[in-house]
Amino acid sequence: MRCAWMTVQAIRTTFRLTSVVAGLLCLVAPDPSSGHDSLPGASSAGHAESRNVSMSLPKSAPMAFILAGEFAMGSDRGQDDEQPVHRVSVKAFYLDAQEVTVSRYAEFLASQKPDPPFKWNEATGGSHENKPVVGVNWYDARDYCRWVGKRLPTEAEWELAARGTEGRVYPWGDAHPTKGHTNAGHTKWRGYDTLTNVRQFELGKTPNGVYDLAGNLWEWVADWYDATYYQFSPRENPSGPTAGPLRALRGGAWNNDAKSIRSANRAGYAPDARRNDVGFRCATDAAPSTGR
Repeated sequence: MRCAWMTVQAIRTTFRLTSVVAGLLCLVAPDPSSGHDSLPGASSAGHAESRNVSMSLPKSAPMAFILAGEFAMGSDRGQDDEQPVHRVSVKAFYLDAQEVTVSRYAEFLASQKPDPPFKWNEATGGSHENKPVVGVNWYDARDYCRWVGKRLPTEAEWELAARGTEGRVYPWGDAHPTKGHTNAGHTKWRGYDTLTNVRQFELGKTPNGVYDLAGNLWEWVADWYDATYYQFSPRENPSGPTAGPLRALRGGAWNNDAKSIRSANRAGYAPDARRNDVGFRCATDAAPSTGR
């Protein structure tokens, strides 16, 4: 039986905890066979000039401004797909300061009525509304970002935000990750309680205030994934290969180790896969006069 949803306007003006709960209860859980419990070992292949500027768009999370900059993309100490290290210049842009949450994705489901994410039946209003949504495929992530007037970030944008122009190992710097920096190193999915709320780790944020770029969930980015792309990547605003079977992910997840959540690490997965260790955040272009 199809559930009756609140209108988009009602959600915008009266969205309360009760509406989240109602929205969650109305969704029909997807077949567990359509998803997976974990991402196989990621194909793992300076302080970014930035400022604490935030912006809010309708239905959207706060964003951090990432100033245009040039940095060394990749790592000589990483996997083959992180090499060769190459200089990349990226124009200024805005990036969501947090991953998209259960409550925000519930609004999208109510408005657009796409298929619900994998494990959506495990999300509970109240206790889980500030957890990052899991189980979205690449197309879901793209469509949500379009719905809020944004887009997915490119791999280069994501890495600049995470590493800065000085090439940090992790979003917070070079210090080895601890439980105060990130949610990682777990082995068993315990429902949404496996995840931490967005914006929880003050020690783990970037210098300009972007949270959870390491651990919690892998994040879809816009690019197709190619393990050899760094061998022929353009220098200016690279946007990835023109086609391919896989889409790129960055950041590592709750079930990864310290090596996998490094900010230079890369992964690729089928764009139609819905998993319990994958989420996303959105980006948007900065005005042409903003930045360098």
